[in-house]
Amino acid sequence: MEQLTITEKSGANYLLFELDGALNAYTLAEFQQKVYGAIQKSNVVIDLSKIIELDSSGIGVIMAAFNDGENCGHKLYLMALSNESEKTVTATGFKDQLNIINSVTEVA
Repeated sequence: MEQLTITEKSGANYLLFELDGALNAYTLAEFQQKVYGAIQKSNVVIDLSKIIELDSSGIGVIMAAFNDGENCGHKLYLMALSNESEKTVTATGFKDQLNIINSVTEVA
């Protein structure tokens, strides 16, 4: 069974979630709860460098958090996309609208 490890770190003006494993319908519950709560209070950076699977459920959570952030004045950033996460993000057609960064130093 797939697993997802979530490591949470605080920065000066953001909360960082480092994800390791699969972000899919089976593993997203804890991440969904954390990211929806965090985006209400702060900018959020999601490190996708260690994601081995990202399905439509996972991208749905990311897109919903992105929209929630825009509604409350915070930004959601996707950092260091793995090959798998980049394929899924590109397939959405929204890659150019998302805030994709290579390092937390790019958080505005």
